[in-house]
Amino acid sequence: MNTFFRFFYEFTSVFFNGVGMIFKGMFNGIKEIFNYFDYKKVLDNYKSSFGAVEWIFVVITVLFLVVIILGVLFLIFTKVRKYFRLRKQKLNQDELLDEIDNLNKKVRKLMKEKDELMAMKVSQLGLKPGEGGEDSSGLPGEENANPDADPNAGTARFPKLIRIDEAMKNFKPKNYNGNFNLEELIDNFRCFAASQLHLYYNESLLRAFFGGLACSKLIILQGISGTGKTSLAYAWGKFVKHNSCIASVQPSWRDKTELLGYFNEFTKKFNESNVLEELYLSRFDDDIHTIILDEMNIARVEYYFAEMLSVLEVPNRKEWIIELVTTTWPDDPKLLEHGKLRLPGNLWYIGTINNDDSTFMVTDKVYDRAMPIDINEKIDPFTCREQEAMDINSSYLEDLFKEATEKYAISDKGIDIINKLDNYVIEHFRIAFGNRIMKQLKVFAPVYVACGGTEVAGIDYFLAKKVLRKFEQLNLILIRDEIDGFIKYLNKEFGNGNMKECIEFLERLKKSA
Repeated sequence: MNTFFRFFYEFTSVFFNGVGMIFKGMFNGIKEIFNYFDYKKVLDNYKSSFGAVEWIFVVITVLFLVVIILGVLFLIFTKVRKYFRLRKQKLNQDELLDEIDNLNKKVRKLMKEKDELMAMKVSQLGLKPGEGGEDSSGLPGEENANPDADPNAGTARFPKLIRIDEAMKNFKPKNYNGNFNLEELIDNFRCFAASQLHLYYNESLLRAFFGGLACSKLIILQGISGTGKTSLAYAWGKFVKHNSCIASVQPSWRDKTELLGYFNEFTKKFNESNVLEELYLSRFDDDIHTIILDEMNIARVEYYFAEMLSVLEVPNRKEWIIELVTTTWPDDPKLLEHGKLRLPGNLWYIGTINNDDSTFMVTDKVYDRAMPIDINEKIDPFTCREQEAMDINSSYLEDLFKEATEKYAISDKGIDIINKLDNYVIEHFRIAFGNRIMKQLKVFAPVYVACGGTEVAGIDYFLAKKVLRKFEQLNLILIRDEIDGFIKYLNKEFGNGNMKECIEFLERLKKSA
């Protein structure tokens, strides 16, 4: 073993001596840069030979070196300062999350104590939890407020869904016999919003909105505050005669129970959220339903919406199933099978986001499955004809989307250009489109055309929001020199100035680098 230890020492010494030489060389280099005596020695050797003009150049040389040194020091200082600032923000964010988690634990503890107090109260009355016409708050239950409610709702663990069953017992889905196209639908919606709600939108935004509805069940409306993100989703619900269900996302949301509700083991009832009610009600008809996730990124979207994202990716809608409870009770709602609920295909989720210090960044996992739409400008009021709300079948709307993908399918030339663009982006920026994005593009662009736009404009908008958005995650300093070449490439392949959204995005990106 002694022989090995000598070998090990000598062998590793080669490596560590090299490492030491690196640091020694760096130290000697820095020391030499600030070696005043060497500078003075060189100057002393030559100063007797300098004329008046040469002394001017000597001063310029000295100032030049001083500027370089100060510039390097300033660059190092700004990088270190930026690192510590980002580190501090990260620590503050982690501390905030820990504090929120602690508050959630305290809330659960208080809820448990409240349930225990209620148990003591009902036991004194000789009742069991869930009886006596009171909910978990001790106030008169909703089942007593309505004499026509299902008698089982008082003991069932899904009382709200049971009441929906009762209300929809004799309901039959209606066929509204729609006879409009997508361009007419956009005009009707635009005039409805203006004449009835005093909300104003331009055609290009609504084309993108309907293209998003066609290619994804999740729409993300993003932009500066006050530009009408939530009001657009609200107006859409009013237009189709089904008020949008608004879910105000909270910072404490960590999983799907915050969105849908949860089963209380003590009261033996499921705390049904408004979102769950909307999901369940949507199963009964063929109308268009909407759930608004207001300020969806105030919590991590990939936490509380993860299961929904995965389920909505499944091609077969019969497999859009989420589990609410693990057991089956005889009096469960009729559309609940073995504790599982099938998500309706006639419902869309519209999330609104603000990008500021109080929110989380929306990850690629979410963006890739959704259709982001920017709303960054307010439209001046305009006069439009009076337009009433419309009864629209979800199946008819989706038939219009399908018809558009067949009638206005992206041309072979367009597909070829997009494939070349994909290769260009991979080569220069190490970013790829992916099959999911290509599939969405082949739906979005034709629907955009059917809504009155052009194919190039549809491709331009989609690429700017779905692909170029990924550039923000790259090192902007490293890709800055590539941006001008990319703009020239877009002008060459799609026509000069035709890719307006993409070029404007790249210009903004270049300025921020």
